[in-house]
Amino acid sequence: MEKLRSFLGKYFYFMMSLVIAMVVVYGFSHTVNQNLFHPNPIPPVILWCHAIAFCGWVVFFIVQSALVRTHNVKIHRKLGWFGLVLGIVMILLGVTTAVTMAKFHVKAGGGFGSPAAFLVIPLHDMLQFAMFFTLAIWWRKRPEWHRRFILIASCVLTAAAWGRTPFIPFPWFYIGVDALVLLGAARDWIVMKRIHPIYLWALPVMMVAQTIAVHILLHQPAAWMAFAHWLMR
Repeated sequence: MEKLRSFLGKYFYFMMSLVIAMVVVYGFSHTVNQNLFHPNPIPPVILWCHAIAFCGWVVFFIVQSALVRTHNVKIHRKLGWFGLVLGIVMILLGVTTAVTMAKFHVKAGGGFGSPAAFLVIPLHDMLQFAMFFTLAIWWRKRPEWHRRFILIASCVLTAAAWGRTPFIPFPWFYIGVDALVLLGAARDWIVMKRIHPIYLWALPVMMVAQTIAVHILLHQPAAWMAFAHWLMR
């Protein structure tokens, strides 16, 4: 048990960065060919920009985790300013891409059900990412808080990948996101014999928001549909 505790204490966040990368690669491998490489019809160019920024964040998370693990904290902090810019770009691109692709699917078909109803999912994910990313920046001088917020923000981004995996039925893809966050809580329990307060409030907040988003997707309330159509105009 002591060996496991020591291993998780040293390598957990780096391992999680690799796990998130594997989830992303596996999930998107089921749709990347038809959506990006050989699409019909051809989607807006912004989808490529979003994909590049998304992959950039995953690589950034791996590099930053590796720098901390190898005690290159100064480089980690300097590179963090690039991460600040990348995170902001991710949020702006994510929202713009979601609305643009909703409009595209209205004209070209495809997507998941009603484009206006489904718009709640990517907008919800961007809102959660923005919240945890902002908290990570705010608490950047408290490493124990900062690393957990960055981990949760990165886990949030895997929702689209989980939604493309064949073994999670639609629309229960948030189970995969929550499972990744729960691994962080489990790590704390094993290493510190307690769960950090961040997980104790963040995970319930995430699950409530996820439930609301899925409810809107499935039941398409009039207020949301009116708002979504306004955004799409």
